[in-house]
Amino acid sequence: MEYQAGVALSAPAIRIMKFLFDFFPILLFFGVYQFYGIYAATAAIMVATVVQISLFWLRFRRVEKMHLWMLGIVMVAGGATLFFQNPLFIKWKPTIAYWLFALILFGSHFIGDRSLIERMLGHVMQTSQRVWHSMNFSWGLFFLAMGVVNLYVAYNYPEDIWVKFKLISVFAPMVFAVGQMLVAYRFLEEKPSTEQKS
Repeated sequence: MEYQAGVALSAPAIRIMKFLFDFFPILLFFGVYQFYGIYAATAAIMVATVVQISLFWLRFRRVEKMHLWMLGIVMVAGGATLFFQNPLFIKWKPTIAYWLFALILFGSHFIGDRSLIERMLGHVMQTSQRVWHSMNFSWGLFFLAMGVVNLYVAYNYPEDIWVKFKLISVFAPMVFAVGQMLVAYRFLEEKPSTEQKS
């Protein structure tokens, strides 16, 4: 696969670049916080989110709905933090995002003929509807729990601990996804072959 300027990149390298791009605002938030504090970090994540979406649009001429939702959450929570000089608003931002994801996942059980997880992964694996629904429900519970944990840390630990937790929690969905795939692997169904035997 080729990337810009004809430079060949492996699939893992592209995934790493996408990861860094998706979580660039959070990484910048953490870095700025170490030197300038919570309010500068809040302003930085607001600017970084706008830059992130702008670069995505310039590259693909489209914007993901998830990016727009995150932009709205960041702007409202970040704007309130800066206006009222109260970091509690930005501390609520991850919980709002997590609970929004959970609501979408739970809602997908009742909207359409497939759950959100099946829509996302149905092209790479096949399994029964029971397993798809279980996976989708598990992801919903995961994000619901992450929102609760974020609030617990925000209200019961010093600000610098919460900032570190916010950075580390970026990797939680990946760890959960690996664990869930390992469990789901035993329920995978063999994909029918499209080749005709002679």
